[in-house]
Amino acid sequence: MLFYTIFVIALAAESMTAALAAGRRNMDWFGVCVLGCVTALGGGTTRDVLLGHYPLIWVEEPALLLVTVAAALFTIAVARFMEKLRMAFLLLDALGLVVFTVAGCMVAIEMGQPVLIVIVAGMITGCVGGVLRDVLCNDVPLLFAGELYATVSAATACIFFFGFQAGASQEVAMVAAIAVGFVLRLLAIIFKIEMPRFVYAPVRDQSSRR
Repeated sequence: MLFYTIFVIALAAESMTAALAAGRRNMDWFGVCVLGCVTALGGGTTRDVLLGHYPLIWVEEPALLLVTVAAALFTIAVARFMEKLRMAFLLLDALGLVVFTVAGCMVAIEMGQPVLIVIVAGMITGCVGGVLRDVLCNDVPLLFAGELYATVSAATACIFFFGFQAGASQEVAMVAAIAVGFVLRLLAIIFKIEMPRFVYAPVRDQSSRR
């Protein structure tokens, strides 16, 4: 029950961050709601489609759609105060990343998938929603811009899966994975830790300089 409550809070938080991104792109209210739903539910939907896991979570529980839409509309109403809540949103976004990752791993484990698929399923659930948001906003996804996002998701998935396989109860493995993943994400934010970037600057042909 506690995990489900945190999961719903994370859905709302992801929808709100998407609504702010939509506002920066001057989208209408419908666009704000769509972007909120895509961001909050897109990772889980992509995972379920790839794994053949049906019904989709928002089809099975339509109330989750209402949660994401309500969160997006709420953001429009309180947008003027959002800058003061920036750190709170960063914390909720970090929590959403690790909670969604664990949720994705649980689905794959229940389906009897091997370890690699479990980890990838967790990463897809945790990261793809943000990628879809950035693509729809015509931005380079944060996932590909040096942010320690996918790495944290992968670490969270590994801790959960191998902890569970080592004999820990699902609850213990879940708490350990969420706690460690959350701390890793916070450290990356606070100390601005990023992945190495690949910068390719081809040398001009000598003849073109003449």
